[in-house]
Amino acid sequence: MLGTRTARLPDCRPLLADPHDLTLVFQPIVDLAGATVAGYEALARFPGTAGPDVWFAAAAEAGVAAELEALAVHKALAAVPLLPPDTFLTVNVSPHLLGSAPVQDALATRPDLHRVVVELTEHTPVDDLAALRRQTEVLRRRGALIALDDAGSGYSGLQQLAALRPQVVKLDRALVSDADTDPVRAALAEMLGEFAGRIDAWLLAEGIETAAELAAFTRLGVPLAQGWLLGRPSPAFAPLSAGTTALVRGQVARARLTESVASLVRPVRRCGVGETTPGVPPAVLVGPLGEPTGLLLSDPRTAEVYTAPVSLRVQPSTGVTDALQRALTRPPAVRFDPVLCTDPTGHVVGLLRIEDLATAARTTR
Repeated sequence: MLGTRTARLPDCRPLLADPHDLTLVFQPIVDLAGATVAGYEALARFPGTAGPDVWFAAAAEAGVAAELEALAVHKALAAVPLLPPDTFLTVNVSPHLLGSAPVQDALATRPDLHRVVVELTEHTPVDDLAALRRQTEVLRRRGALIALDDAGSGYSGLQQLAALRPQVVKLDRALVSDADTDPVRAALAEMLGEFAGRIDAWLLAEGIETAAELAAFTRLGVPLAQGWLLGRPSPAFAPLSAGTTALVRGQVARARLTESVASLVRPVRRCGVGETTPGVPPAVLVGPLGEPTGLLLSDPRTAEVYTAPVSLRVQPSTGVTDALQRALTRPPAVRFDPVLCTDPTGHVVGLLRIEDLATAARTTR
């Protein structure tokens, strides 16, 4: 499988001289909703100071790129029986080498590819998308899932996503980095997430390195994540640490809170019915037992103060989308009035503005 050519790296180490030069490490891929490991990515490692990119670049220059990738695929597939229950293994393959004889021979060493995700890593353009789609269809029939790497940049354009219909779409690291502070990156990630949902694929945020990035993608509802914050590559199939599990669960709990109206409630003044000087609106009119009886509002066009009925009340745990839909189905005269939020005992918590609900509904889709 290795051939007879032995190109050399810059440090004069022979390339492909010894199959044991290539070893594998496994980085966890995390199911954020469950705070569990969904799978692992097999990553190639080599001796010496030269990184994997140098080795693969040297192999390409020497004309043995397919042989080196085939060796990595062969070793990764040999590790599939060792996977923990209910997990998968991601195996990287360059799309332009997928149809090569060495890579096909390596894939043939495991006829049953269930629990295997073939990840197409993009570093060169694909000249024949139709041929690549036929090759991936063969893998699917053998049980494999198809993943597309670096979505959102490089050669993994929307055309390729549409042609291959991968089951896993990996966000490019450039879109993940600082997404918590850059609304453009977050919007692009959200767009790709919507596209992935349309083709029934999972979105995977790769390269999560900070808790803020994790929080951003948890709020976006991204189902899978990977990165040094969640787990570093290891020679074994390592579980999540207790600290990482707690971190993920905490972020998920916060995200679920933001999906409810609790974080949108605005404080509101209460005034008794019949007060001679009820004050500046908005305010909630309350009866002798503290029960809400009406709203004191101001017409934004005329600044006229008026009293409106309580046309809708929700609890803090009500979902944002549900609250917005219920608000917009009210009669036209009160459709855009604030929504009253009360606790389970009926006491006033605050008001919800329709503008806030609409904005939150867009970001939590």
